[in-house]
Amino acid sequence: MSRRRSNRVRNTNSKYVTSPVRVTIIDDCEEDEFLHHRTCWKHIAAALNKCGSKPKRAKELEMFKLSAPCFYDECTRRGRSERRIKCKYLASKLRKKLNSKAFVGYLEDVWSGFSDEKKNSFVYLDCLWFSMYKSENHNMRSSVFDSIKAKQIFSKKYVFLPIVYWSHWTLLIFCNFGEDLDSDNTCMLFLDSLQTTDSSQRLEPDIRKFVLDIYRAEGRTEDTRLVDEIPFHVPVVPQQTNDVECGSFVLYYIQRFIEDAPENFIVDDMPYFVSLSFNKHFIVVHVKWLFVCGES
Repeated sequence: MSRRRSNRVRNTNSKYVTSPVRVTIIDDCEEDEFLHHRTCWKHIAAALNKCGSKPKRAKELEMFKLSAPCFYDECTRRGRSERRIKCKYLASKLRKKLNSKAFVGYLEDVWSGFSDEKKNSFVYLDCLWFSMYKSENHNMRSSVFDSIKAKQIFSKKYVFLPIVYWSHWTLLIFCNFGEDLDSDNTCMLFLDSLQTTDSSQRLEPDIRKFVLDIYRAEGRTEDTRLVDEIPFHVPVVPQQTNDVECGSFVLYYIQRFIEDAPENFIVDDMPYFVSLSFNKHFIVVHVKWLFVCGES
């Protein structure tokens, strides 16, 4: 048995010595070249240099050199990208944007500033529910619709749905969803502080699908055709002056809408706070005040 094994070893070794091997001492690959030569023979050479077994493994290394040649010196390489500097600038800007946790905290502060009688006609939904719905995960969608049922949105005149998508905050308002869909006062308002991004056009198909699924989940008997034809308005609203204030403007829209929306909604006068005379300086100060209140 030992004799057979020795034959196998001898036959295997014969494959590697069919022709004379030129043994070379590899001195051009140091340990710091691991990162540049991970896919070629020099990576093995650097490892052998580190463990001090280079002369012992020289033959195997020469065979590996033939099967995994190095092309590092032959490839053209560009200089260091300037995007690394821009990424730091972008990261600093993203830190100034409202995340969902901070947004909820600020919204609760705004909500607590109104009396229960004033808030009786309003309800707001979680800012992550629309993005969770967009995930198309069945369990996640089911949890979203169960949470919406608990809000009893069809008993409220106005339902606020803050949407954070594509790192941008917008506000969707359901108006009079509990009324007859044939009524002209049943509609959706999409408020966007950065309308140049055309978020309304890109999100409207998904929003309509979301609304239709809400009606189905609630067991409503309205005609699906009428649900799909609910008017979708994109009024002109105050616009942000940079790319980090969108979340604060959504909070601003909610506060002003609660303050000025009448008991009887009329589409021709919507949204009511837009028709008021605005002081641009007041808007900027108000938005910054929201940040200060949250940080303090």
